[in-house]
Formats: sequence, structure tokens, C-alpha cells
Amino acid sequence: MDLDLRLVRYFVAVADELHFGRAAARLYISQPALSKQVRKLEDQLGAPLLVRDSRHVTLTPRGQRFLDDARQLLAVADRMARPAEDGVLRIAHIFELATSRTVAAAFAAEYPGIRLVERSMDSHRQFQALLNDQLDLGVLRVTAQLQAERPSGWHHELLRLEPLLLIGRPGDEPRDQVSLYERPIEVFADTPDSGMYNAHGDYLTTFERHARLTLRWLGNPGIFEQCLAAVTRARDAAYVLEFESLAVRYAEAGLPVYRPAELQPHYPWSIAWRDEIPSGPVRNVVAVARRTAKNQRWHELTETPVRPPLWIPPEDPVSPGSRS
Repeated sequence: MDLDLRLVRYFVAVADELHFGRAAARLYISQPALSKQVRKLEDQLGAPLLVRDSRHVTLTPRGQRFLDDARQLLAVADRMARPAEDGVLRIAHIFELATSRTVAAAFAAEYPGIRLVERSMDSHRQFQALLNDQLDLGVLRVTAQLQAERPSGWHHELLRLEPLLLIGRPGDEPRDQVSLYERPIEVFADTPDSGMYNAHGDYLTTFERHARLTLRWLGNPGIFEQCLAAVTRARDAAYVLEFESLAVRYAEAGLPVYRPAELQPHYPWSIAWRDEIPSGPVRNVVAVARRTAKNQRWHELTETPVRPPLWIPPEDPVSPGSRS
């Protein structure tokens, strides 16, 4: 049986959206035409891929299996049709966080002949772009959900456990530690009901539940300067829970930075790449990332009598050097 790649693309669009109307708009065809083409694919395969009713579209078990294979098939087809770019490495960054940028800078210094193409994507978008061969390397949080969605076809390796610190208000006294419970804790992140909830939000929800906090969710302004402006102009007493790599910038702007007294959350960053024979640039950037983690001591975490217990989401792969 010869599969029509156009029909496969139509099916993947519907599977992504789980809605024929949205998928049809994305593909610039009519909804009846899209439905007819997906039926044609199901007839060719001899099995239903989707369950449709008046309100919902879901994948059948066969549809879920076919979706995994379809993504790989389309990725290979796109790669074959794309001009070869052996001297290019495609990587993404999350917000203005430093981990992926530090790796990219180290790679660019060691391999100046490779052109870096850099984008901004959250963890889930990086994951999908990686599997669809739109990225060569991801630096993201690997969650149980991502592993369940795609248990094979990719590798990941823990890169860094980044501490989260507390940012005070202008004029607060400098101290080494403050309590998580003496003031409200704010976070620059989108809520579960916002439609823009992501792996960072999931991490914060898990931490909120574990620490028995009620976080103030401030949304995601998009750039550090806007976060800094929001903290600087705030009039009520609160602390902002932030990544260490951004806390350095808050400190440079004159705001106090504290360690949480009761519990020290760490955010797990992993590198991820597709499960195939990697190109030279991919092999090299993975090696650079490992060396960078070692040189930056991103894995050296110890609890002492003067430091609070470390906390990481229990379902996340967190052993230094762990791979899948």
C-alpha cells in the first residue's frame, strides 16, 4: 500500500487539534473536504483512526499508534525534501533563561564554522519541534507527560538542576535566607486555566501543592525587563520565586535575593535529541553541553546542616548523567 503523504499530514493536523474546524483552518481547506480525506486514509488502512461525535474528536488506539509513526514519516519526508545544511545547528531557548544560552555560546566558541539558528520555545513546543525535525537539540524540562506521549524515538540527558531563589522588594534588608511563608510568593507564569499553561507552570503547581503554598500567578510578561519593572513598582510586600540565572540580573538591578529557608526547589533542565544517527553538529553540541555542565558544576548539589532540603518534582528524571 502506497500512503499519500498529503492524507497523512491531514490526519496529523486533526490529531494535533482534536477538532476538524481548527485543523481545516490550519490547512486552508474546508472542513467537509478534510473529513472526507481523513476517511479516505482510514479506508486505505482498513481501520478507524479517530472517534467522532457531535462535540469531541479522540484518537482510537490504532490512531495513536499511527500518529507516532506518521510524525516520523513526515519528519523523514521533510528532511529529504530540505536542502542539506550540514553546517547548521538548530537550537531553542526558553524565555531569557541562561542554561541553553550558555551551551550555545560555548558551542559557538568551539565550532565557529557552524551556523547557529536559534528560536524561542517552551518545553512542549521544543519537544514537538524536535520530533518533527524542526530543531536539532532541545534544552527543556522532561516531564512524565512528554515521556508518556513519546516513549521512544528520542534521547534525553539531565543537564542542570537550577535553584530557584526569592527576589525581595526595593528597600528590603539583605539576608541570606527568608521563609517561604512570611510573605506571599509570586511567580511569573501562566495559570492552568489560561490556555498557555506549560511545563514551567506544571512545575510550579507541583511545588505549590508540595509546599502547601498559595502562589500569586502574575502571567508571563515575556522579557526580563518587564518582570523587573513589575517587581520594582509593586507596593505590597511579597517575594518573587525566580530562576537563579535571572536572580543574578535582579541583584545587578539592586534588588535583594534570598534562599528559601524551608525548602530549596531546583528546576531540572535536560538536553534532548532525536533517536537517529546524529549529525556531526548534534554529536558535538551534546559533548559541549556535557563539558559545560561539568565546568559549571551544574550537577554538584549537596545538603548541609545550614542548607534546606532539596526539592525536585518526584516524577522528573533527576540523576546526574541519567539518560533515556
